[in-house]
Amino acid sequence: MLEKSKTSAATIYALIVGILGTAFMAGATFAVMAEAPHVFLCILLAIPGFAGWILSYFVYKRMVRKQIKKATPLIEEKYDEIYEICEKGNRLLS
Repeated sequence: MLEKSKTSAATIYALIVGILGTAFMAGATFAVMAEAPHVFLCILLAIPGFAGWILSYFVYKRMVRKQIKKATPLIEEKYDEIYEICEKGNRLLS
């Protein structure tokens, strides 16, 4: 569960940023496809759309780094706990 937590929050944040970028691109597409094309509005909406698509990768990477820093000590603690339990079990069998 701790290993999975490293990427789950990062995936959610990256998807949100990507979906927002897609929404802006949809607005840009509708602006240019209007009865009287609004090219300036299309450009204005396309910029955050492309930014959302590009930034989602960097948001993912940054969030994974943060989660790794947060989860690694907990994982190491669990490994130490498991090691101690295994040692006690080995002593009981010996």
